Parts: sequence; C-alpha cells; structure tokens
Amino acid sequence: MLDFKLPDLGEGVAEAEIDRWHVEEGDAIGEDQALVDVITDKATAEIPSPYAGIVSKIHYRPGDTAPVGAVLVSIAAASDSGVTGAASPDAVPAGGVTHAAPPNASAGLPG
Repeated sequence: MLDFKLPDLGEGVAEAEIDRWHVEEGDAIGEDQALVDVITDKATAEIPSPYAGIVSKIHYRPGDTAPVGAVLVSIAAASDSGVTGAASPDAVPAGGVTHAAPPNASAGLPG
C-alpha cells in the first residue's frame, strides 16, 4: 500500500483545500494521471498520481483542508493489486492479451 502525501506546493504554502477528486475509491489509476485538484491561498493546482494502482482510501473530502505532508490517498500499488503497466481499463485490448506460440512449437526436434 502506498500513501500519497500532499506535496510542498510552494514557498509559504502550509495547507491546501481539496477542491475535486478525479478518482473514487476502487478506481484504477495510472502514473501521472490527474488525481486531485487543490486550492491554496496562492493558486489552484491539479496534482497527478505518482503511482499506478487501485485507489483504496481517500482520506480527505472536497472542502476539507489538508496540511502539507498529510496522507491524501492510499493506493494499492500496481504490483500489489494485479494491475500492470497503466492502470487504465483501456490498457488491455478488447480481445485480451494473446501470446504467440514459439515458431515450430508443434514440430518435433530433428533426430
């Protein structure tokens, strides 16, 4: 389980208000995918996810104020959740993944 903490958003910024989540608990998320919008006294910022995986717990709701360093969200890492590569449902073709047989797999060894 990976805990993502509110990063330092700039000089003098000690906290941020959660404006909007781009995910819900149980959603798959890819690395660098939009995670949450936050509002500080200086700006509004969209924060991307540093991890790929499954969102297991959102610790703050829209309107809540979180201090820098507080855990915003817990993510089950891609390796822990069975998600590989991008966590997007579009990552696997609709037909699924197929593996080609090695060349001459059905032919016996010469002998």
